[in-house]
Amino acid sequence: MRQVHALGVDLQDGLHGRGVPSAARRLRQLLGADCVVLADLDGPVASHGRSPSADEVEGLLAQVFEYGASARTRLPDGDAVCAVPLNVADEIAGALVVSGRPPEADVEAAAALVADSLDHAALRRTRDRIAAADLRTLRAQISPHFVHNALAVIAALVRTDPDRARQLLSDFADYLRYGFAERGDYATVADELEATQTYLELQRARFLDRLDVTVRMAPEVLPVAIPFLVVQPIVENAIRHGLERKEGAGHISVSGFGEGPLCVIEIEDDGVGMHPDLARSLLAGTGPESRSVGLANVDQRLRAVYGPEYGLVIETALGEGTKVTVRVPRFTRGVVAQ
Repeated sequence: MRQVHALGVDLQDGLHGRGVPSAARRLRQLLGADCVVLADLDGPVASHGRSPSADEVEGLLAQVFEYGASARTRLPDGDAVCAVPLNVADEIAGALVVSGRPPEADVEAAAALVADSLDHAALRRTRDRIAAADLRTLRAQISPHFVHNALAVIAALVRTDPDRARQLLSDFADYLRYGFAERGDYATVADELEATQTYLELQRARFLDRLDVTVRMAPEVLPVAIPFLVVQPIVENAIRHGLERKEGAGHISVSGFGEGPLCVIEIEDDGVGMHPDLARSLLAGTGPESRSVGLANVDQRLRAVYGPEYGLVIETALGEGTKVTVRVPRFTRGVVAQ
């Protein structure tokens, strides 16, 4: 099992990654073969051991790629050279060529292992591209509504409370700097929390301090890496569509804690709430456009990074407030804050 995991790591960047020579060496050891060659559709990309002649390898690869089936030839010394197609997403991506005397069933099983590793690698790269594209979309849609209101509040305080106006202007600059920072796709929970608290300070000023905020974050989740800009868009949705429509003061809480191998973050407000059907449409991206961008975007990025079981969970009812829960693994390969 350890060797299988190591093979997956070797092939995590596909057939042209830095780990491919290591994968060829590992496969040779697993099979007890004289030589192992990994090839893409253009020919060999890595080998380990005493390789058959180039003509023999090229001839077998030509048969595999033309007919989509394994090909085999016998050498004068009694050994054999076997080439097996690597089928990834129902298409041939390359071939595994093995020389020596490993059982043909073992070679077929090894080829299936390689194909599975390449399939997982391709899926992971696709998920990363989706997550990056959705993050660019979210950055481009940082709420003009919030920007306008924040600047209006700061302008109103310039004469009546210049010290607070200066502090809020600094907070506003920090918020924009974080939102548009040229950084990786992931941040720590601590970074997300700091940006969210800056956002909440600006909103408290706009609400004339009628907004009550509670933040409780367990120390063990602060260093956890999560997709960039996950918490703040949920908080913004809670304020804009939950508390702005409520009479009088409102309360919002942001909490985080560990739950076994999971990191759990909850954002809850006591605003006007919404019908559960509307909540479902927001996550599906089919709700009213002005309301659905933030939540749908965050939900899609979480699912792209962690898998379909890790989307947002919304608990709400009309007049009952809203609670949004983010539940993700505390450790995921490739999810590292920069």
